[in-house]
Amino acid sequence: MLSRNPDNYVRETKLDLQRVPRNYDPTLHPFEVPREYVRALNATKLERVFAKPFLASLDGHRDGVNCLAKHPKSLATVLSGACDGEVRIWNQTKQKCIRAIQAYEGFVRGMCTPFCGTSFFTAGDDKTVKQWKMDAPAYGEEEEPLHTILGKTVYTGIDHHWKEAVFATCGQQVDIWDEQRTSPICSMTWGFDSISSVKFNPIERFLLGSCASDRNIVLYDMRQSTPLKTVILDMRTNTISFIFTAANEDYNLYTFDMRALDTPVMVHMDHVSAVFDVDYPPTGKEFVSASFDKSIRIFPVDKSRSREVYHTNRMQHVICVKWTSDSKYIMCGSDEMNIRLWKANVSENLGVLTSREKSAKDYNQKLKEKFRHHPHIKRIARHRHLPKSIYSQIQEQRIMKEARRRKEIHCLKHSKPGSVPIVSEKKKHVVAVVK
Repeated sequence: MLSRNPDNYVRETKLDLQRVPRNYDPTLHPFEVPREYVRALNATKLERVFAKPFLASLDGHRDGVNCLAKHPKSLATVLSGACDGEVRIWNQTKQKCIRAIQAYEGFVRGMCTPFCGTSFFTAGDDKTVKQWKMDAPAYGEEEEPLHTILGKTVYTGIDHHWKEAVFATCGQQVDIWDEQRTSPICSMTWGFDSISSVKFNPIERFLLGSCASDRNIVLYDMRQSTPLKTVILDMRTNTISFIFTAANEDYNLYTFDMRALDTPVMVHMDHVSAVFDVDYPPTGKEFVSASFDKSIRIFPVDKSRSREVYHTNRMQHVICVKWTSDSKYIMCGSDEMNIRLWKANVSENLGVLTSREKSAKDYNQKLKEKFRHHPHIKRIARHRHLPKSIYSQIQEQRIMKEARRRKEIHCLKHSKPGSVPIVSEKKKHVVAVVK
């Protein structure tokens, strides 16, 4: 007996969509895969058409931007320090400077914000660390720091603990300070060269790392007040960021596992000049790097090549970079006195999406993932326009790398078996690990 239930095909109201019965038997849809391939190809092409990552430029500094800091509680608030000693607080939403402080005569070497977000710390060339209120002074009050700590040496970097009222500075040594005291709780050193950067680990919060000009990356334990271990690389490391990634002078970035420092987990190599800064989003799956080659790149943690490269005609050497706390935007400060705001996903629509737009976006994303290894789609998704200077340097480095590889093959070929060791790319750059 045949029966039809009207509930399966009749609309409840005229505003509902028509219910279309569909048989999912694959024999009835022989062209489903070719149809999906065309949709994936179109989605990939449209992604490149709508790839417009640049959002805004915050200008107002009178010298190069040397450091950036994020507000821990407010997504819209950004702090920047310049080479002329000026500190500015910006509102990203309004794209305006809401406060300017002449903090130092020389460089602002570092900035950090405590977890409470009521104040911020700056380190400068005059051997002082200053604590400032986050809010502007009342009408008639002068702009004065809350506290000023006078040190014995010039400070080159500063970072705050993620949960405690403790911060660390670096210069000739690494000092751990309590916010309420004017002398360090403890001082730690390894070697005699100046330390350029210090960072607290956000997970193992009693651990912190630093990098020095003698090519060392050192890990310290606050509980023991001693250095734990150090890894020595071929060239100097400019800064580090946890998850443990080091930005190096040899154009590469190295991601380490803290338990095994003798071999990097991944070597990230796409820059063509020294890498100055690196920062992670809260997700921890990617990171952004700033380089002397006038570009910033976004790397997946587990990939050696970048997925995006951002550059403009006017952007000069990029000194500092930060990923915002909502993982959606990237800020970079460069030599020509501007702070630029970029989208983390180049073709993302920043407006409010309807449910149908969201489902179409998710569907296109799944199609692109399904067909990403097809040659035509892979070529379109990977292609990026580069400035002529970067492009020519990439070609030159490729020739040099091929020459080195050819030389290694010839040495192996014409040497006694076992006399020439085969060293992997990951182990080439690590000189030693000292405990």
